[in-house]
Amino acid sequence: MATIFDMQDGVSLTDARAVLTHFPEMLGEGQGVVPLTRHGKPVLAIMTWDLFESLSETIAILSDSELVDQIRKGMKDIEEGRTRSWEEVKAKLNL
Repeated sequence: MATIFDMQDGVSLTDARAVLTHFPEMLGEGQGVVPLTRHGKPVLAIMTWDLFESLSETIAILSDSELVDQIRKGMKDIEEGRTRSWEEVKAKLNL
């Protein structure tokens, strides 16, 4: 690759055309995002598929108010010591 881009500043759409196939290596296995810019302003983001799936799942969870309430209740139960050991749970489920 001829040009190394500063990921904080982003990559112009014009420059991105030339290096599009190199983005997987540029991002590697990390959770990074490459901002694509037009006239110096971010307009798109390129990210790893794992990060995209993670963000999508997080949005889905946070959009479900009942699930968020259950999570909060569970966290409060843990903080207040209302838990069961793995052995108790296995015995109750006959595992």
